[in-house]
Amino acid sequence: QEQVVESGGGLVEAGGSLRLSCVASPRSLSLHDMAWFRQAPGKEREFVARINMISGSTNYADSVKGRLTIDKDSAENTVFLDMKTLTPSNTAISFCNAKAPFAREYWGQGTQVTVSS
Repeated sequence: QEQVVESGGGLVEAGGSLRLSCVASPRSLSLHDMAWFRQAPGKEREFVARINMISGSTNYADSVKGRLTIDKDSAENTVFLDMKTLTPSNTAISFCNAKAPFAREYWGQGTQVTVSS
């Protein structure tokens, strides 16, 4: 059964960094791209970054350019999100999204990122 699992969230002080990971399984699952979204308290889920699992091309939300980096390990169906210079406004649940052929789409349960002031 297909599954997407995020990890790496936690509590960090303002100015700190976190590296999130997301694994899509099984490894044989062929993916077009994987992406990160976030949902801050009281707000809707919003797009953060996406990476094409074949070409490696990326795109980012304007609000995160320069501070977040998405990367991948296609062989392991894994994507990473490096977050730097975090502020309390970055507190959110980060969700991973994976897209496969034939319009199949999978979401993880999310990992909590909390930034203290």
